Amino acid sequence: MSVSFRDQVAIVTGAGGGLGRSHALMLAAHGAAVVINDFGGARDGSGGSTEAAEAVVREITEAGGRAIADGGNVTSEADMEAMVARTLSAFGRVDVLVNNAGILRDRTFAKMTIDDFRAVVDVHLMGTTIATKAVWATMREQNYGRVLVTSSTSGSYGNFGQANYGAAKMAVLGLMNTLHLEGAKYGIHVNAILPTAATRMTGDMMSEEMLELLAPELVSPAAVWLVSRDAPSRTALLAGAGTVARLAVVESEGVCFTGKPFTPDEVGANFDRIANLENPIEPPEGLRHVDRILANARAALGRA
Repeated sequence: MSVSFRDQVAIVTGAGGGLGRSHALMLAAHGAAVVINDFGGARDGSGGSTEAAEAVVREITEAGGRAIADGGNVTSEADMEAMVARTLSAFGRVDVLVNNAGILRDRTFAKMTIDDFRAVVDVHLMGTTIATKAVWATMREQNYGRVLVTSSTSGSYGNFGQANYGAAKMAVLGLMNTLHLEGAKYGIHVNAILPTAATRMTGDMMSEEMLELLAPELVSPAAVWLVSRDAPSRTALLAGAGTVARLAVVESEGVCFTGKPFTPDEVGANFDRIANLENPIEPPEGLRHVDRILANARAALGRA
């Protein structure tokens, strides 16, 4: 089945440039009416203007699509509620939310202020949460919704000088995992994209070749598929430079010490077995991990 957003409405935050603009243009090209949200601030989150959002709206409407601009700040509950109200007034529904808005304040942890840490977490984690909360009731009432969070390898693997960004980006994966469970019975799917792209936030750090190979347009097909009608849920895709891969959080089989000596020395002595990922396990939710370790303990005690 070809991907289509005909008769659907999508909100994309941080859509005035870079990845957000690319996602919005692709959604519009596939039939969606699009709300172009962009606070218009600088890379560190300061300032603000709707000019960038309005420029993307013009691109879409001149190509025959439907779009409106929104200058709300994702960290403001009032702004996000107003954005959703404006979307419903203009288009009558909200089918898709792409959480893309972000800022950077890179410094080593030793030099980073708590204000710098909090500002980045506020936009990436709380901004994602606030925008998602604003559409959640509407999606539940519709019995349909697609939510995308934007994570990063800075969170899943770490990057020097990005403790604030990495912490927030790993946190949105936890948000995805739980919202997937809570949204399932209402037809709401929640996924994550981990992009590697040259954008306003990162472009001045890259060579000309990297700028070419890491164009935002080489991320958007994966992001747009993740909010399509046939998309899965609780799926995190890494995308960039033409490669798409799946990220998974897995655990080893581990070692059960029930009925055996269990000391720090024993943990150390068995560490290689504990850490062996030859047979990785990917629990569908946290409680399945609990079930597994209780089963191990009961079996060791002869209670299975």
